[in-house]
Amino acid sequence: MRECLACTPIRRTSWGLTDPATTSESNVEHVVGVGPWEGPWPEGEHWDRELLENGDRRNVAGGYRYWAMDAIIADLDTRRHEFHVAVENWEHDFNIGSVVRTANAFLAREVHIVGRRRWNRRGAMVTDRYQHVRHHPSVPDFIEWAKSEGLPVLAIDNVPGSELIETFDLPKKCVLVFGQEGPGVSPEIIEAADAVIAIEQFGSTRSINAGAAAAVAMHAWIRRHVFEQRVN
Repeated sequence: MRECLACTPIRRTSWGLTDPATTSESNVEHVVGVGPWEGPWPEGEHWDRELLENGDRRNVAGGYRYWAMDAIIADLDTRRHEFHVAVENWEHDFNIGSVVRTANAFLAREVHIVGRRRWNRRGAMVTDRYQHVRHHPSVPDFIEWAKSEGLPVLAIDNVPGSELIETFDLPKKCVLVFGQEGPGVSPEIIEAADAVIAIEQFGSTRSINAGAAAAVAMHAWIRRHVFEQRVN
């Protein structure tokens, strides 16, 4: 039986740990991660022997320190949420990496890239290694897939006739679709969507970027279906 994440002891060395009474910002270099495992190595197939020996400096949650990547993915797969995220990629949008990173943080079922297969991974901060990403070469291909899975397509864009996400009851199973920086969601997606949802804004800017919009929309889903906070 795999060890419970909350019960797994994490033995840390002094990497990144400082005594505020004896150090200052000027002479402390922040190091991400943990050093080699101290003491007898733990048993279990999910542990990565190389990480135990050399330390783990990956951008992973504390409970996953020293775990093999495949073991982390397998554990995430046992509890992924039921919403999907899709983002259009016609112009190699830099926001896609940020969307993937946020999808990993909120444990989306899958991320769907619609359009070009290659996308800018820089903003993902390597989280795409732990997140299932599926490619659809065209809007019709993506819509056909969503229908075959019985998933409502919810386009997120501030356009005339859209409904406010603050008062929209997001379905538990759905795919949230985001457009590109500038043009937003394509007319083809808008036409095929089961609903078009806007994020209320109060300042002078016309819109927020896809990365920010994705974070707002995914968190709205989390509030509704994880914390069971109903909309008015």
